[in-house]
Amino acid sequence: MTNDRTVDAVIVGAGFSGLYQLHRFRELGLSTRVFEAASGVGGTWWWNRYPGARCDVESLAYSYSFSPELEQEWTWSEKYATQPEILSYAKHVAERFDLERDITFDTRVESAVYDAESRRWTITTNTGEVVDCRWFVMATGCLSVSKAPEIPGAERFQGPTYHTGHWPHEGVDFSGQRIAVIGTGSSGIQSIPIMAGQAADTVVFQRTPNFSMPAGNRPLTEEEIAARKATYREFRKDQQTSAFGVPVPLPTQSALEVDEAERTAVYEAAWEQGNLVAVLTSYTDTLVDKDANETAAEFVRSKIREKVHDPELAELLSPRSFPYGTKRPCLDSGYYETFNKENVHLVDIRRTPLVEITEKGVRTSEHEYEVDAIVFATGFDAMTGAITRVDIRGKNGVSLKEKWGEGPRSYLGLSVAGFPNLFTITGPSSPSVLSNMMVSIEQHVDWVTDCVRWMRDNGVEELDAMPEAEDEWVRHVEEVGDTTLYPTADSWYMGSNVPGKPRVFMAYIGGVGVYRERCDEVAAKGYEGYTKVPEVAPAEVKQSA
Repeated sequence: MTNDRTVDAVIVGAGFSGLYQLHRFRELGLSTRVFEAASGVGGTWWWNRYPGARCDVESLAYSYSFSPELEQEWTWSEKYATQPEILSYAKHVAERFDLERDITFDTRVESAVYDAESRRWTITTNTGEVVDCRWFVMATGCLSVSKAPEIPGAERFQGPTYHTGHWPHEGVDFSGQRIAVIGTGSSGIQSIPIMAGQAADTVVFQRTPNFSMPAGNRPLTEEEIAARKATYREFRKDQQTSAFGVPVPLPTQSALEVDEAERTAVYEAAWEQGNLVAVLTSYTDTLVDKDANETAAEFVRSKIREKVHDPELAELLSPRSFPYGTKRPCLDSGYYETFNKENVHLVDIRRTPLVEITEKGVRTSEHEYEVDAIVFATGFDAMTGAITRVDIRGKNGVSLKEKWGEGPRSYLGLSVAGFPNLFTITGPSSPSVLSNMMVSIEQHVDWVTDCVRWMRDNGVEELDAMPEAEDEWVRHVEEVGDTTLYPTADSWYMGSNVPGKPRVFMAYIGGVGVYRERCDEVAAKGYEGYTKVPEVAPAEVKQSA
C-alpha cells in the first residue's frame, strides 16, 4: 500500500466508480491514492448488507464492459445478483487488477482545499494524513449516506436498532422476536418479506406506499450465460446508446391511442419481464402525460389488489399521491403477499403519525407498539450527501456545500465552476440514478480519463468549468426535467426525503445515449465550456521570481 503525500490524483471512494477510475489513471501512468471509509472495496455493496439486498438491474447487464477478458471469466448465478455476489465481483476486480495497493481503507476524507497559486488540491483525512494532488475525483456514489429517522427518542429504546444501510456484517436473526420496520422504500420492500418470515410479529410503518413489481428472480441457465457472453460487445453498444442504460425496444404509440384491452395485454407482457423499465417504456408518454401515466399506475394497483387479500389493506399499499415511475419503482420477491400473514401489520403513518420512539417500542398518535427490535429503512441523502459531507473549498475559499445551498449546480454533472480539476463521477445533473449505474460510471470515468490525458498532452494545468456553461447546463437539465412528471413527486430524486434539503430535480432525464453524445461533443471541441490555464514553464517561474 502506498502512502505518498504528493501524488497526481486522489480518488474518494472504492466502489465501482473509484475502482475503475484508479485502473484508468494507472493506464495514464498517474500516481494515485484512493481513500475509502469502509474496510474493503465495493462501496454501496460493502455497506448495504440487509436481508434480501439485491441489484435491481439484471446481473448480466450490471457489470464492467472495459475488459472482455473479465466479462468472459466472471459468471453470474442469478437473474438479479445478491449483495454478497456483487461484493464478491468487486473484490474479484480489485484482486485481478491489483488495485488495493493504492487504496487506504478505514479512512474518511474530511476536507479538500484548492490552492489557486500552485493549482493543486490539499486533501486531509480523519486520520490526520495530508495529501497534495493535481486532480481530485469524488467517486462517492449516489446512495451512500444513510438518512437518519425523523422521529425522536431512538436513543431511549431499550432493544437493538438497525439501519438497512449499515447492517451488521454477521447478520441478524429475528426468530421469535417482535419487530418494527420503519420505511417502505427499496430496502424495506426487499427486506420485509425475509425479516417477517423470521419474526414472531412484524409491524411495518408506512408513510408513502411504493410501486413494486415482482422481480421473477431465478438461477440463470448455462445457455443464457453463454448467449450473453457471445454477444457482449454488441450488447454493450446498445447499453451505451439506450435511454436508461438498459436496452429495450422503443415504444411507438401513446398509451391513450389504444383501447383498454390492448393496453392491458401490453402491460401484462411488460409485467412478466420482471424489470424496472418494461412497464415505463411500454408507451411513448408514460412519463410525460398524467392520463397516460395513470393507465400504468392503475394496472400496477390492480396487481396489488390481486396479491393482497384484504381490500382495505390493498388500498393502503396502493400509491395514489404521485405518478408511476416518478419515485424509483422497486422489484420484490413476495412483498405484497407478506401482508396476507396474520403476524404482519401495516400502520399508515399519514393517518396516525409517528410521535416518538419509547423505551419499549414505537408510539403513534393513537397507539404504542411494543417491540423487541426496530429496523430503520429510511433511505439516503441521495446524490449530494456524500459530496457535501466533505468540506470542499475551491477558488477564493468558496465552500461547495454553500454553493449548493439552494441545490446542486454543475457542468454536465462532472465539474463545478470555481472548483478546478475536481470531477464528480455520476454527480448531480447527470443520468446517474435514472440509469444502469455501471454504464454511467464507465462513461464518466472514461471521459475524465480522456480529459486528464488531454490536459497533460496539451500543457493545461488547470481546467475549470465556466459559470455561464454551468448555468446553461443547469437550465437544460431543469427544462428537460420539466417536460416530464418527475418534478411533481416528492421523491429522493428531488431531495424531498431530507428535511431542509432544496427541492431540485437532481438527475438528467434526457437519456444515457443523448447525454453521452453531449459529453463527447464538449471533449471534441477542446473541452468547450471550460477555462484552461497552461502550465508555467520553469523559465517563466524563474523570471517572475
